[in-house]
Amino acid sequence: MTDTSGTAARARATYRERLYVTWYWWPLPLVAAGLLAAEIHMGYPGVRAWLPYVVILPLTLLLVLRAGATRVAVVDGELWVADAHLPLEFAGEVEVFGADPGQWGGQAAAKRKVLGPNLDPAAFLLHRGWVRPLVRVQVTDPDDPTPYWVFSTRHPHRLAEVIENARTTAERG
Repeated sequence: MTDTSGTAARARATYRERLYVTWYWWPLPLVAAGLLAAEIHMGYPGVRAWLPYVVILPLTLLLVLRAGATRVAVVDGELWVADAHLPLEFAGEVEVFGADPGQWGGQAAAKRKVLGPNLDPAAFLLHRGWVRPLVRVQVTDPDDPTPYWVFSTRHPHRLAEVIENARTTAERG
């Protein structure tokens, strides 16, 4: 397994992004947490009344931040999606879904097919609802039971290009 924690790993990264939660997804969980804290507050008068606000609101912030901590990277000849990694020598065809804003109707239908009835149960899936585009990377390793990876990324065409370039470089070298 490759260590990606140090600064040397950042220098070797050819692609890196974080699937952070966009700003307009933050108010709903925070309002819900505030309402839950207020409901608990009404049931417990006195000193315990402020406790739900101190516990629930920071916990909600932590959960939203944690949901956006997912990383997608190509580092040292491996594709990393969260904690999973795939050597690029076993990466096959790369397909992009939902990335063309002008054709969102047709792209949305294709994305629903990829995530819905045509999704192989053995596939690796990491979908973030706040990130519209998806990438599907075929796995060519005969010993790997995973047929392909489907994951969200904000820059699918750039990631596909990086994977393709890294694969061709690895094949030549």
